[in-house]
Amino acid sequence: MPQKPAPKTPALRMARVILFTAQIDEMSRFYGEVLGLKQVTSEKGWREFAAGSVTIGLHSGPSSPGRKGPKIAFYADDVAAMREALVARGAKFGKVHEGEVFCLCDGKDPDGNPIQLSSR
Repeated sequence: MPQKPAPKTPALRMARVILFTAQIDEMSRFYGEVLGLKQVTSEKGWREFAAGSVTIGLHSGPSSPGRKGPKIAFYADDVAAMREALVARGAKFGKVHEGEVFCLCDGKDPDGNPIQLSSR
């Protein structure tokens, strides 16, 4: 029986790199004042800085060095559909979480590094 071709998946584009930090104010000062990046988002426990065509997100929590690595977030208009297409191709993702403002889904690459699909 002929093998079915893998479903076509739209190309992903990197949206942001997320660094977890217990020092969000100091990290914000570093990325904003020291490196001169423009702050584009400021929410409780979340700050985002423009870095060309992607952003650097600072998320309150244990710092990234204590984790496998920073989280790489990919943008998807329809997170659930993108998750389904990527899982069909062998990717490992958890459940889709739908919030009031955006939708996201966390996963891991084959080496265990955290990745995310996000409509944000």
